[in-house]
Amino acid sequence: MSEIKNIELKNELKYKDTVILTYKIQYPKITSSSCEFGIDIFNKFNENKALELEQYVNTTLFKEAKDVYDYNKLNGYPIMVFEVILEYNITYNKDCIISLYYDQYEFTGGAHGNTIRTSQNWDLQNGCQIPLSYFYPNNSYYIIDILKNINSQIKEQIQSGSNQYFDNYCELVLETFNLESYYLTPNAIAIYFQQYDIAPYSSGIPVFYLMYE
Repeated sequence: MSEIKNIELKNELKYKDTVILTYKIQYPKITSSSCEFGIDIFNKFNENKALELEQYVNTTLFKEAKDVYDYNKLNGYPIMVFEVILEYNITYNKDCIISLYYDQYEFTGGAHGNTIRTSQNWDLQNGCQIPLSYFYPNNSYYIIDILKNINSQIKEQIQSGSNQYFDNYCELVLETFNLESYYLTPNAIAIYFQQYDIAPYSSGIPVFYLMYE
């Protein structure tokens, strides 16, 4: 198991003596591992991801927040504070394999903010990320099998009333399925979809677990 330290970047950005944007950006840094080859690659990849987001917040998003502030002030509307939060969750950390996902929450107005999920699945021995196909070495039709499994789980959830999905979920699952939208857990592969892809906002980020073959 690799030892991982949490790194955090945070700030409050003011405009005309008023806080109009806050951010908290977290990312993992491996401090020790039995697989030293991939440590620097992993750390630099995630550091760059965090710094790129911080740059976007301090430039593009800050400008948008200033424009909204001026508009709201001029028209007598309440002052709104933009917010960005990037958090990660390590879902697998064993035998030089690290899997994690990031949730990036962004609020720029409206009834609620939006969250985008991304994930990484690392083989530290080789210093590279693992494609989903790696887990289906003898199955040329693994994508079809995955989609069937997901649709079956959705059908069961609808019948049990445990979750809500759009009526045309079969079509949407096919359209929005992303080979990179997965992470590992100790017992299964987790396939996820973004908010609104196949279900209403109230359903959150749909996740489906597939047992390892």
